[in-house]
Amino acid sequence: MDDLFSQTARERERALAPLAVRMRPTRLEDYVGQERAVGEGSWLRLAIEHDRLSSVILYGPAGTGKTTLAHIIAARTRSEFVEVSAVSGSVKDLRREIDDAARRLMLTERRTILFIDEIHRFSRSQQDALLHAVENRTVILVGATTENPYFEVNSALLSRSRVVELEHLADDAITTVVKRALASPSGLNGAYTITDEALAGICARAAGDARSALTTLELAAELAQPSKTQAGTYEIDRSAVELANPRRGLPYDKSGDMHYDIVSAFIKSMRGSDPDATIYWLARMIDAGEDPRFIARRILIAASEDIGNADPQALVVAASAFKAAEVIGYPECRINLAQAALYNALAPKSNTAEASIDAALADIKTSGLREVPPYLRDRHRPGSEAYGTYHYPHDDPEGWVAQRYLPEGLDPGAFWSSSGRGWEQWRAEMASHRPQSHENNSL
Repeated sequence: MDDLFSQTARERERALAPLAVRMRPTRLEDYVGQERAVGEGSWLRLAIEHDRLSSVILYGPAGTGKTTLAHIIAARTRSEFVEVSAVSGSVKDLRREIDDAARRLMLTERRTILFIDEIHRFSRSQQDALLHAVENRTVILVGATTENPYFEVNSALLSRSRVVELEHLADDAITTVVKRALASPSGLNGAYTITDEALAGICARAAGDARSALTTLELAAELAQPSKTQAGTYEIDRSAVELANPRRGLPYDKSGDMHYDIVSAFIKSMRGSDPDATIYWLARMIDAGEDPRFIARRILIAASEDIGNADPQALVVAASAFKAAEVIGYPECRINLAQAALYNALAPKSNTAEASIDAALADIKTSGLREVPPYLRDRHRPGSEAYGTYHYPHDDPEGWVAQRYLPEGLDPGAFWSSSGRGWEQWRAEMASHRPQSHENNSL
């Protein structure tokens, strides 16, 4: 039972806590920015309001309110709420909590909600230890993760839970969070005002992360100057925000969903011939410190996959950029990467290199054996004089002779056709003026 001393200690601990902790909502009504996940009429909101929650995995970027939502569940539910650390917790800790939950359910019919933050940090054996308890509802699991649960959480555990995805907060939600913190007795208690430019700066630097916004606000408040318009208050202006957080914290991870999403946008922007979008997504990767060789590899792949022989020079430019990334490194190689990426974006497009090799490989896997025409075989063996006549193209003034190169059963155009663009179309048009290949090779 709490006594006056423990209550005072908790109040003091809360008063000394960071602003982001002090401003953590305890009611659904105060929880902002996640209408799709927990708005009116959503499954999760109804489950919380009616205390009928089943196991759930809260998935979303940092600062979107996963832990806050777990604590709101704790405040609203009639169940026992316990937490196990995914960083320091062990299988033994899990089994102890599960055994306590089983006894509690048997003796008092009171359910237990087990909250595990950063559940993806649990090993497979730790996740496996939860399976039986989650399946028979000895515990109601509330897991939180910044990593894609479909890759990081045991599939058996995932099948027994519902995944609820949280998103980066929009600027209007961040604005609401900041203004509440300025006014709340638990926050800055009306002692500070903020200019519109400073508020916009906090929103931009937060990049959808409420915790980051409140941290910037708290640091900027320490640098605020006395207000010239409101006696007894301090004004947080743009310069204070810039000093508190000089760099916008755009989200990026080098192995998770954000990494793959931005890389995908970069590749598709080059393929879509949009130079501005190409440069933007390239800048996002460079700003986040992405390995320049990784970026150069993507450019090199796109040079053949999406441009190919519509502009053969694209591969040369991309290969040079890759070498530059290896030899020069940041910051100068950003220019090499930009040049190659822009070349890809502006070049005519053709995917015939990829399409033709994939079609040929598919034929090889599905067709019978196709023999090499005898006159194309190697001549360095006894009896090769019976192979027929091979017409040497360089003996012709145009450097080309009409003869069958494909094996029997395949005709010209079986795998490759021009995209109708760039260099390969010019070459295709040149070839179209020649006589069709014919079987003029005697055996």
